[in-house]
Amino acid sequence: MLRLSKLTDYAVVVLVRLAASNCVETSPCIASATGIPEPTVAKVLKTLAAGGLVTSQRGARGGYRLMRPLGAIPISDVITAIDGPIALTACVEASVSGCDAEGLCPVRGRWDPVNEAIQQALSSITLSDMQEASVPRAFRVPARPIAINAAE
Repeated sequence: MLRLSKLTDYAVVVLVRLAASNCVETSPCIASATGIPEPTVAKVLKTLAAGGLVTSQRGARGGYRLMRPLGAIPISDVITAIDGPIALTACVEASVSGCDAEGLCPVRGRWDPVNEAIQQALSSITLSDMQEASVPRAFRVPARPIAINAAE
């Protein structure tokens, strides 16, 4: 089973929260708003800052803010920032670990297209898509205005 880490899940929640507040926020404030323990929020924010997704601001009005709008942050960037490169198996090019059976494996190199397809799929979904998916359909604003015929 392919499963993301809990920290990646928390990172998405933290980033969506930062976008919703639209200002600089501290880790205790984010923790209070999201229900994620503050030490975990602090760890996630530090990792996201190292990954270039958020920036920190020091001082009395310090905290964290997004580096890009949610629509410009693909979910693949969040996964890579928290968990490292996306690699389904040890034998794909993006893997940081080696495979024990590399020399004998009959499917060596054949996982690369599968890994690439998953990478492309995750790159096509942005955090904005994730944020919109969390809003109940009844409360979503239509993407296009609905034309109403005044003659009727």
